[in-house]
Amino acid sequence: MQDMILLKLGEIVLKGLNKKYFEQKLISNVKRRLKPLGSFKVYCFQSTIYVEPQEEVDMDAALEAMTQVFGVVNVVRAAACEKDVAAIAEKAIEYMGEAMRQARSFKVETRRADKSFPLSSIQISQYVGGALSDAFPDTAVDVHEPELTVHVEIRDFAAYVHSRPLPGAGGMPVGSNGSAVTLLSGGIDSPVSTYMIAKRGVRMIPVHFFSFPYTSELAKEKVIDLAKTLTRYCGRMTLNIVPFTHIQEEIRDKCPEEYFTLIMRRFMMRIAQRIADYNGARALVTGENLGQVASQTMEAMTCTEAVCTSVVLRPLIGFDKEEIVRAARKIGTFETSTLPYEDCCTVFTPRHPRTRPKLAEVEEAESALDIEALVEEAFTHTELMKLDL
Repeated sequence: MQDMILLKLGEIVLKGLNKKYFEQKLISNVKRRLKPLGSFKVYCFQSTIYVEPQEEVDMDAALEAMTQVFGVVNVVRAAACEKDVAAIAEKAIEYMGEAMRQARSFKVETRRADKSFPLSSIQISQYVGGALSDAFPDTAVDVHEPELTVHVEIRDFAAYVHSRPLPGAGGMPVGSNGSAVTLLSGGIDSPVSTYMIAKRGVRMIPVHFFSFPYTSELAKEKVIDLAKTLTRYCGRMTLNIVPFTHIQEEIRDKCPEEYFTLIMRRFMMRIAQRIADYNGARALVTGENLGQVASQTMEAMTCTEAVCTSVVLRPLIGFDKEEIVRAARKIGTFETSTLPYEDCCTVFTPRHPRTRPKLAEVEEAESALDIEALVEEAFTHTELMKLDL
């Protein structure tokens, strides 16, 4: 039997009658993620997804890909063999040979999911441990603090031998909890907030506001690169690139300077809401973080949210910057986010922005604008870019 991957499910196992729905979503996401890597047989049984290569494939790449699929809590690269204790011991010697030679100590842990197997978990561990000790006499047995743990699982289809499981991405399968529009700038925060809501099973529709010539093509490419990185976790996405120059120039020419950023944010939320309605999305997602900048006070966020009809999700609201940076490094967006290309939020920044605005004052400040026409113009001319791995 062959080298394969076992995916252990997380909170999906707690689902009731709709558990199958979540499993099928996850299987679909696993197949999509594996498609560029070769041919695999993927199936689910007893809260474990089995990934069997059907041809010569890069198993290291497949293993890494599986750690980035939401809905999986542990990822195991394992060798399968027949359910016979002598065969299991032989497979353990073969499959774990290199790791055994490098380790100074080891133990064997067995999980007997198939209760019809004639030996107990302790008996299997003792037998396999004895065979490994005989084969690798320089590696000591240490059942308390071993350098290496050899895992044996007795399941319905076969027995499996593997080393330490890798942590999965956790969460819920993307697409199992609806869709949301996420405002994606070129900064550190918004890619992390996108990742966090996708982790809850939400299909993401990223929206970027582009203000050429005040922001460059390099700034646009930076956001495209960020969105492509996020597809590892979020799956296929359609990036909406919204032309925002005319709106910002109208705000600059017709509104009081202290309200520039607030009015700009309100336009962003209006357009995001328009895109959400068009796509049937149920929520908007932002990377806002309470008190981080002038437009992220409670009063300011109340003013910007007032133009929305959908719920606004702010997963970073209570994070400090170091926590956000750690998350960005973890998901691979930090280096791109810190490239020195401006985004539209830096255009026409007021010298003294209002930090404690009243909604009536903001509405009065933007009353000189033809709001509906500007929103419709931006929506109509939005560029769509389909992204995948």
